[in-house]
Amino acid sequence: MGLFFRGESFACPNSLVGNTFRSKVKDMARTTFPADSSVVADVRPSVNHSERVGNQRPSMIVLHYTGMPSANAALDLLCSGGSQVSAHYFVFEDGRIVQMVQESRRAWHAGSAFWAGETDINSCSIGIEIANPGHEHGYLDFPKRQIAATTALCRSILTRNTVPPVRVLAHSDIAPARKQDPGERFPWRTLYDSGVGHWVRPARITENSVLVALGDSGEAVTAVQEMLAEYGYGIAISGIYDSATHAVVTAFQRHFRPERADGVCDESTRATLQNLIATRGRVRTIASRGRNAENLPAS
Repeated sequence: MGLFFRGESFACPNSLVGNTFRSKVKDMARTTFPADSSVVADVRPSVNHSERVGNQRPSMIVLHYTGMPSANAALDLLCSGGSQVSAHYFVFEDGRIVQMVQESRRAWHAGSAFWAGETDINSCSIGIEIANPGHEHGYLDFPKRQIAATTALCRSILTRNTVPPVRVLAHSDIAPARKQDPGERFPWRTLYDSGVGHWVRPARITENSVLVALGDSGEAVTAVQEMLAEYGYGIAISGIYDSATHAVVTAFQRHFRPERADGVCDESTRATLQNLIATRGRVRTIASRGRNAENLPAS
C-alpha cells in the first residue's frame, strides 16, 4: 500500500528512520499538493496528468465508477505510472475522499469521448471515480454516505469552477459505445435535489409505447437522433436506428430514465428527453425543484 498525504510535510523522528528512507519521504512530499477542497480527507498524487490544452478552466464534471472488485486496488491503479489513467478525485464507499490530481491539471479519465462539440473532454473536465465493482463484478447500490460525499464534493467543485448543470455527466454519456458507468443505480435525483446537475422527473413508462428501436429507419428515428444531439450526445443524424443509436439511447436512459435502460426509444424516453431540452436553461429555485419532484415514488 502507498503512503497517503494530507497536503502537509510528512515527518518522522530522525532516530526512527535512516537517511535513505528520509530521502524517499522528502522526494514523495515534494510531489504532493494541498487539497483543492476541504471535503478531501487525503491527497495521494497520481503521476498520470498533464497540462489542460489551451489552459482551459474546468467546465464539466464527469462521474465514473471504478469497475473493480477492490476499491484500494482501483486507487492504486489510478496512481500507477504504468496504467496511464487517473482522475482528480476518488470516493470510497464510506465517504472518504482522496484527491489524486489538482483541479488545475488535466487528469486522464475520459478516454475517447464527446459532449456538445467537445472532443478533448479531459482538458475541460474534472473526473470523479466512485468505488463500486460495476456491472462486471456484481454491481451494487451506492451507499448513502458515499453519495453524500460525492454530492458535497461536486458542490465544492462548483464553488471554484463554472459548471453548467447540463455538464455534470456520466462517463456513459460522453462515451456511450464504450462505457456504462456509473450506471442505472446511481441516484442522479439525489444530486439534483442538492443543486448538482440537470434532471427532470422521468415520464411514466407505459406498455406498448415503443416509438423506434434497433433496425428501424425514417423520420421518427431522425427526430430522436436530432434531440439527443441537441442535448449534447455524440450521435450521427442518419435516420437509421443502428447500434450506435441504441448505445446512446441506453446511456441516456441509464442517466435520466433508469427504471428501464434497454436502448429502445419509447414514449417515456422521448418525453423525458424533450422535457430535459425544454428545461436545461432554466434558473433553478427550491420551489421549481419541488414541483419537479411531485408524484415521485419514495427512494
